[in-house]
Amino acid sequence: MSIEKTLVLVKPDGVARGLVGEVIARIEAKGYKIVSLRMLQADRALLEKHYAEHQGKPFFEPLVEFMMSGPIVALVAEGNRVIEGFRSLAGVTDPTVAAPGTIRGDLARDQGTKVVQNIVHGSDSPESAAREIAIFFEGK
Repeated sequence: MSIEKTLVLVKPDGVARGLVGEVIARIEAKGYKIVSLRMLQADRALLEKHYAEHQGKPFFEPLVEFMMSGPIVALVAEGNRVIEGFRSLAGVTDPTVAAPGTIRGDLARDQGTKVVQNIVHGSDSPESAAREIAIFFEGK
């Protein structure tokens, strides 16, 4: 078994649409455990740290602005192969082509905005998960 932890963010679009419970329900229905949970209004400093690898890219500023546009929910999910499992549960980044049955495929759609509003973020590797969890939960 490979017990892992991953960071999941319910983005401002998901929070505004009242989908936090649906996202959590899908994570738990898959058999993963929620081990930490918080709602926050992310500030620029936190988001710049989280999205550091994207600084300088054309979508960086619109992404930071979107993520500051409303509250987000940060959670840590734990389980065997949870990083890969949650990313599969979330679906591909583009909600238009995300498979039915995934969070993005069922709940998100292209809003025609500068940055894709696709309900959730999930860590993409054990290294990213450790870094991201520390950003959102260090000292909390």
